[in-house]
Amino acid sequence: MTPMEQNAERFKALGHPLRLFILRLVVQGPEGGTPAGEIQERVGIPASTLSHHLACLASTQLLRVERDGTTLRYRADFQSLHALTDYLWQDCCSGGQGSAEVPTPCCPSGN
Repeated sequence: MTPMEQNAERFKALGHPLRLFILRLVVQGPEGGTPAGEIQERVGIPASTLSHHLACLASTQLLRVERDGTTLRYRADFQSLHALTDYLWQDCCSGGQGSAEVPTPCCPSGN
């Protein structure tokens, strides 16, 4: 899968409001990970539905899952999240022209 395809899959995963909420919840969670049961309490959906959403986020490498005894803990994959946002900003200041001198909304001063 190319980097562009991988980014498209990640954006697709984030295109669902509940998955976006889950990701934000996990990002704000403890460094050691947020237990699946705690996520389920916060979102209030059946375990099987939550499992589907968590699997989608994990398969796109936005979340990492680790087993702690009988508990599954989910942590944000910050490297993947940073790569995704970096992709959005890549070449921003070039204004699509390959030149940093063309002002754009992300770099209004042309810097």
